[in-house]
Amino acid sequence: MLKRLLVLVASAVLLASVTAPAVASHRPVEARFATFNASLNRSNAGDLVAELSTPGSAQPDVVAEIIQRVRPDVLLINEFDYDAAGDAAAHFQDNYLARPHGDAKPIHYRYRYVAPSNTGVFSGFDLDNSGEAGDFPPGDSFGFGFFEGQFGMVVYSRYPIEFDSIRTFQHFLWKDMPGALLPIDPDTGDGWYSDEELDVFRLSSKSHWDVPVNVGGTTVHFLVSHPTPPVFDGDEDRNGTRNHDEIRFWADYISGAGYIYDDDGVYGGLTNRAPFVIAGDLNSDPFDGDSIPGSAQQVLDHRLVNTSITPSSPGGVEQSILQGDNNLVHLGDPAFDTADFGEAIFGGPGNLRVDYVLPSRNMRLLDAGVFWPLESDPLFGLVGTFPFPSSDHRAVWIDVRVK
Repeated sequence: MLKRLLVLVASAVLLASVTAPAVASHRPVEARFATFNASLNRSNAGDLVAELSTPGSAQPDVVAEIIQRVRPDVLLINEFDYDAAGDAAAHFQDNYLARPHGDAKPIHYRYRYVAPSNTGVFSGFDLDNSGEAGDFPPGDSFGFGFFEGQFGMVVYSRYPIEFDSIRTFQHFLWKDMPGALLPIDPDTGDGWYSDEELDVFRLSSKSHWDVPVNVGGTTVHFLVSHPTPPVFDGDEDRNGTRNHDEIRFWADYISGAGYIYDDDGVYGGLTNRAPFVIAGDLNSDPFDGDSIPGSAQQVLDHRLVNTSITPSSPGGVEQSILQGDNNLVHLGDPAFDTADFGEAIFGGPGNLRVDYVLPSRNMRLLDAGVFWPLESDPLFGLVGTFPFPSSDHRAVWIDVRVK
């Protein structure tokens, strides 16, 4: 029933061409997949819809221009506030993506998908153990948010989305993952969450979606999510352990794990070596930052994931040198950085690689990049430095051959 409702909501926000037949050809097709945490989140429910309902708002204009210059065929945007009617997603297409920005040409996505997020959904429990349930609503919600759907997601695609086959995992319980890294209260040695809390606590801080896209007659599973940052907690590391297991979910899913169930109650992960692309702001750098060591490697080192090319940029290297501080002692290659989080002197971890687009090995990886120009590049103004004109994250893309 839930799946049917999600499909109806998604269908309601599509353009008329959504009903066009899927591409029948099975010839190899080259496609660009991308992820972009675009910071299109606002302070109140409805604010983003109102802002995008007319063209010309400064930050969405810059975000749209970056997307127009990257020109992905299939795109995930993280931190895009959810509304049930999908109005924000429709307005962004019509009033920003479909309008030229300088010499950047409009880009048109015939298909899009939005669905609910766990952010701002009150659990009814004192999840942050502050002493009272609901005294700080974001801390006692299933995902951090001041209203339901804040920091949500949207998928745009030039290729047909197979709406009847979408799987969402918003309600999957953390305790139902075998060997889950459930946090321990360091003061008592007991579990941070009570048994009653674990009976309702959801693994995903936003949601996990399997959005199948028909690319030239081949179904590619676009596996998208936005795990919680592994910070803003205490010695119990409840966000770090959750981040680890949110990433692990996809590693298990592409392995066909039988324990996984979706929001329709259907069990199992991917089967028959189905092509996939894992995408999103995973909030975990392989070498630096505060995530549990090995978190990102769960997908980066997976036997079914193609990492033959790592997305990179010249701007990441330049900014690491210019900003200095803890960036200079990072273990990771700054060419692979995807986010500018500020340096230790300001309480930040420095620049990190946290945004990923990872294809399956049964697709050929042709090229990849991070949209982070040099300061001498006329396009540098689209990313800038703090306060950022667009986002503290950079768009990441890959080109694959699908057959």
